[in-house]
Order: sequence, then C-alpha cells, then structure tokens
Amino acid sequence: MDKIASFTINHLILEPGVYVSRKDKVGSEVITTFDLRMTAPNKEPVMNTAEVHTMEHLGATFLRNDPEYKDKTIYFGPMGCRTGFYMVLAGDLTSRDVVDLVTRMYEFIRDFKGDVPGASARDCGNYLDMNLGMANFLAKRYLDNTLYNITEDHLVYPE
Repeated sequence: MDKIASFTINHLILEPGVYVSRKDKVGSEVITTFDLRMTAPNKEPVMNTAEVHTMEHLGATFLRNDPEYKDKTIYFGPMGCRTGFYMVLAGDLTSRDVVDLVTRMYEFIRDFKGDVPGASARDCGNYLDMNLGMANFLAKRYLDNTLYNITEDHLVYPE
C-alpha cells in the first residue's frame, strides 16, 4: 500500500508554517489542502483538545464569513496529531496566496472574547471541551513566532 502524501514529509525537521499539503482535482476544480503547522512536531508539546476544539470553531466561523473565501472554504479542522490544522480551499492556490487570510483568521482567534460560536449542547457534540484563553494564547504565539515574519522556508515543505 502506498504512503499518503502527508506521511512522506519529514516531521523531524518540519517547523511551524503554512504549507501546501496537497492539490486534488475534483471535476474541473482544483482543491488545495493547506497544512497550518502551529508547533514543531516531536519537539514541542502538542496542543490540548480543548484549545484545538475552540480554534476549530472560531477558525471555521471566520472562514465561512470571510467575504472572499466563504464560498471557497471546503473544510477547516485539526490534525489528529494536534500540531496544527488543515484548511481546504477551492482553487489552485499557493501558501503565499493565503498568508493574509491565515493571518487574519489567527488574529480573529487571538482577539476573540465572549461565547464561542457553536459551543452549546444543541450545536456541538462536545461543547464543554473548550478553552478560549489557551486558544487566544496559541493564536498569538503562531502569529508572533511564525505568521508575522514568515519566510519562504516556512511556506514550502522541507526536503
């Protein structure tokens, strides 16, 4: 059986960044999957489920309300390893194309106060597993350490 593409990336040298994970063709449309890597795999602690869950709710809400990307958003959700998120958008896009979008999304998460959208028993299957304070903190960390001064080596997977 062939390894899937994401298992061919050397996670021993992967650093936080915004990477194109894969591109798929669906009919005549290209779908681009982005790896929004927030922590260095196998070097830094992974994020806890409560803050990951909170960022998932906030990130999905942001993307589906963004004037330019709301109709291009296919999916936003956490990686099972809890080191980042996958963002799936319609279009043949590069990492550089979405840095502004990702930055604005993480600023939204960093600055969000109040009730997390969808965090109720009616709207979510695990609504009590939320941690807005840590979501704010981790979004700020990703912005300050990665997004605000992103370089090319954090936009393309290492060899």
